[in-house]
Amino acid sequence: MSQSVIGENSQVIFHFSIKLSDGSAADSTKVHNKPAKLVMGDGSLTANFEKCLFGLASGESKSFELEPEDAFGQPNPDNIYYVDRSKFGPETPAKVGSIIAFTQPDGTELPGLVREVQGESVTIDFNHPLAGQRLTFEVEILEVNG
Repeated sequence: MSQSVIGENSQVIFHFSIKLSDGSAADSTKVHNKPAKLVMGDGSLTANFEKCLFGLASGESKSFELEPEDAFGQPNPDNIYYVDRSKFGPETPAKVGSIIAFTQPDGTELPGLVREVQGESVTIDFNHPLAGQRLTFEVEILEVNG
């Protein structure tokens, strides 16, 4: 019986850990034991990330580094907004370092990081917190179908 390996359109269940360039852990699916699921080629991963997974089979592990463009991208200045301090209240104070969920017109929530509070202006960064960073991904393939 041949073992399925990851190829085009494979359904993959895997654990991953993300490490920063200093070696510290940024995220891991193992913390809550909730593996990631994806279909190769569905657009949820960059092409270079997918290339690093091709050919792996269930039970295999791999570690690889990705440049920012292949992970969470570069920070986009268009994702920085300036919000009037009056929009914040006691339940959601405008405090540097806070992550606040902002409701979008379609009802979904988008997390924003308070970068700066200056007078009546609050700078909110909607870029992914790992944007602009070179990252090490460690993957452990649990299941491959197709």
